[in-house]
Amino acid sequence: MRHRPLPLLFAALVTIVAAASLAAVRQSVHRTEARPAVAAPAGAPRYGLSNVGLSFPFAAAIAKGFADAADRAGASAVILDAQADVQKQANDVDDLIAQRVAGMAIMPLDSVVAQGWVARAGRAGVPVAAVAAIVGNPRERAAKDVFPGLVALASQDEVAAGEAAGELAASLLSKSREARIAIIEGAPGFPEVEQRARGFRQGLARAGVRYRVLASQPGNWTSEGGEAACQNILAAHAGVDLFFNEADDMVIGCARAVRAAGSRARLIGVGGSKLAIASIKAGAVDGTVCFKPEALGALAFEALHAAASGKQSATRFLTYPIPAVTRSNVDQCVGQW
Repeated sequence: MRHRPLPLLFAALVTIVAAASLAAVRQSVHRTEARPAVAAPAGAPRYGLSNVGLSFPFAAAIAKGFADAADRAGASAVILDAQADVQKQANDVDDLIAQRVAGMAIMPLDSVVAQGWVARAGRAGVPVAAVAAIVGNPRERAAKDVFPGLVALASQDEVAAGEAAGELAASLLSKSREARIAIIEGAPGFPEVEQRARGFRQGLARAGVRYRVLASQPGNWTSEGGEAACQNILAAHAGVDLFFNEADDMVIGCARAVRAAGSRARLIGVGGSKLAIASIKAGAVDGTVCFKPEALGALAFEALHAAASGKQSATRFLTYPIPAVTRSNVDQCVGQW
């Protein structure tokens, strides 16, 4: 175990990468929000995306991938921003149905409530794909068990992502004693919260690690939330060996809390963000699981476009490899957000 000082060079690097990432997100948000007004070929089909919130870098990258894929297909993309509000997302779904889009992708804020949205779209004859999260109860439905009524689910296998993080954690922890672990969760209601935590425990168990979870707190997917949650846990449990952060934004904030407390805790995230990759290269974060949100947006669009063209694939669960990376192999992960 090692202390993690923050060299001035690394501080500058983090600031530069954070600024660049934020600028890219703002550019993507501006582009996607303006998308309905962009001229498309006469008679071009219109496809909708109900996004959880374009202020979230990961979600904005999904929107970018969706819009870019629509461009390549000569179609028009209508991106609606739920702003992390379930009721607004419900209204957005109704809006897209009323617009009679050729197909609709939903990145659900609440996977259980989303079952009703899929049913409404189905009655209206609008094909629906889910992106980045399942539709249905995550405690009862496996990631690859795609909800009836969806043409596709474009997502990581979130349980497998947690397992990859758990196996990575096992490689960092001492085998000579019980490991003390804390989990920084996302926001309540998101299916990924339970799925990633379940997979993480499965990965640790498969590796034969003896461990105890000292605490779990929500970090609400943000750097500030991750920092606050880790501060609270360190105040009560100074001897934490490892923090599993369910998203890279939170691991960046948690890293600040760990440094400030003089802790030697190891840090793992999920997502493969540009800032997390820079932090791994600098030694401030130990590892992450590499996601490709732009690819998810493209996969969702392509599934909808195929369904609208009468060419729906029999394969409804669409994904890509999600390797765990550390400083030794981090170049295998090219950040998309």
